[in-house]
Amino acid sequence: MKIKNAAFAFALAAGIAASAAPAFAQLAEQVPPPRQSWSFSGPFGQFDQAQLQRGFKIYKEVCSTCHSMNLLSFRNLADPGGPGYTEAQAAAVAAEYKIKAVSDSGQPIERAGRLADHFPAPFPNDEAAAAALGKAPPDMSTLAKARSYSRGFPWFIFDFFTQYQEEGPDYISAILKGYKDPPKGFTLPPNGHYNEYFPGHVIAMPPPLQDGQVQFDDGSPATLEQYAKDVPAFLEWASEPHLIQRKRVGFQVMIFLIVLSGLLYFTKKKVWHEVEKPREAAAGQNPAKTSI
Repeated sequence: MKIKNAAFAFALAAGIAASAAPAFAQLAEQVPPPRQSWSFSGPFGQFDQAQLQRGFKIYKEVCSTCHSMNLLSFRNLADPGGPGYTEAQAAAVAAEYKIKAVSDSGQPIERAGRLADHFPAPFPNDEAAAAALGKAPPDMSTLAKARSYSRGFPWFIFDFFTQYQEEGPDYISAILKGYKDPPKGFTLPPNGHYNEYFPGHVIAMPPPLQDGQVQFDDGSPATLEQYAKDVPAFLEWASEPHLIQRKRVGFQVMIFLIVLSGLLYFTKKKVWHEVEKPREAAAGQNPAKTSI
């Protein structure tokens, strides 16, 4: 009976391994995105305001034609630690958009955007986006948090100690620069595009950015390399507009906990010192009992 159970278990494990082999082979073919250097990485990182403004311009002129950003409000553009716009500048940006609303009489209207409004989506729903583009593009509000990749052992251990959390921006940057001609023998499906870093290497989105597509007011180079730095930085901020405040509060909490731990330690020493003194005195008076 035991032999039969062992044989069954062995056969089951072999079947699972055989069925999982293609998946492991596909994962092995994936090229990990190269790790980038970001100003906002680490516990003391800060967003580059000029970079966020460039990334926002790219989103506004290119990405917003297909991708929504439903969780971001116009007022966030003027938040501390963000792109550095004033409230007047953020209000001017909001006024460029038409927001569908309801009048006091209950009739649907379109009005100019306000600071409290969210960025309007290019399509009314995912079904309309899929009908127009073939597939509904993902919302960019949390794209930098939703996209990631595994660095494997032992790198994830190092990332834990270095507090590296920028796999999402690394991935987005790699995708923007990963469009290439498919290798020999690779068959692309209709309307598919080969991308070195996309899972499966087939992505529905055509190359969204090319050199010279967006011109910057600060004189930064209008190149794909620059775009691939600015867009992920903006999307990282969009996914967590209060990242800098969170890091600041976290650092303050760590200092508080260290000080509190020291106070608790010395308090414990003080309290137990008064208790241990009579015990030490009694032990010195009765050594025989102590030895027992």
